[in-house]
Amino acid sequence: METKWLEDFVSLAETRSFSRSAQLRHVTQPAFSRRIQSLEAWAGTDLVDRSSYPTRLTPAGQTLYDQALDLLHTLQSTRAMLRAHTAAAQDVIEFAVPHTLAFTFFPSWLSGLRDTVGVVKTRLTALNVHDAVMRLVEGSSDLLIAYHHAAQPIQLDAERYEMLPLGREVLSPYCKPGEDGQPLFALPGLVAHPLPYLAYAPGAYLGRAVDQLLKDSDHPVHLDRRYETDMAEGLKAMAIEGHGVAFLPASAVRRELRSKRLVAAGALWQTTLDIRIYRERATSRKAKRAVEAFWTDLQGHIKSGLAQSGA
Repeated sequence: METKWLEDFVSLAETRSFSRSAQLRHVTQPAFSRRIQSLEAWAGTDLVDRSSYPTRLTPAGQTLYDQALDLLHTLQSTRAMLRAHTAAAQDVIEFAVPHTLAFTFFPSWLSGLRDTVGVVKTRLTALNVHDAVMRLVEGSSDLLIAYHHAAQPIQLDAERYEMLPLGREVLSPYCKPGEDGQPLFALPGLVAHPLPYLAYAPGAYLGRAVDQLLKDSDHPVHLDRRYETDMAEGLKAMAIEGHGVAFLPASAVRRELRSKRLVAAGALWQTTLDIRIYRERATSRKAKRAVEAFWTDLQGHIKSGLAQSGA
């Protein structure tokens, strides 16, 4: 039995909706349903009455819900106590960052803070978006850096968590150029000859942003899904080898564009995502001194940048 199953179950008990809980837990509804079924298989009994709407718990489910709240709270408190045994941990800021931002954005962003914030001791864990969010929620990380798209917002309680804007990222299609320097696969493609498409795996955050972009486009796109993965770096490697067209963050392809290993495959199809940093408010849980100092310095750095830009 995995603790995330209990967290899923608690969410379902509180929202009384599979679709809403799947959204809050940042997974697809089928995946969420499978995890609830796995918990029921472990428990050996039905926990959810699926014949009613809104969803209700069975008597066994209500018993587990009451126990799960205490168990999850105990586990989180125990982890906090164990982590406190490491004195050095008080000086280290732990970041949870999705893979793409960990590879492209984070190193240069941290370098840009040196003059105003100074040297920061960090520990970075690169994950998918869902797991990165859960590390912040569970208290395993001090700070979360993630993309934000209006159509795919990260569901964090504003009363418990606060956010600062860090920048913006453009997501566009790219592919390998031909000998003439032109894209091998230029959007939109044809009905009879769809373009080979290198896609994000179902449920990936950037994939949902691309799906929304294509859905909202005034210009139909014809794509043949040939390959998929969770990671932008994996799609980039396939695009460089000429396997098809991939939607990639601009920060991930700067060197490849300069070296002409990749070219833009369609200027009409792009979307912009915000890059944000989140933390649990100090009123919710006692934060490390290093985190408090960093957050205060970061607020000043951002305000200074806005003032200089005239925003």
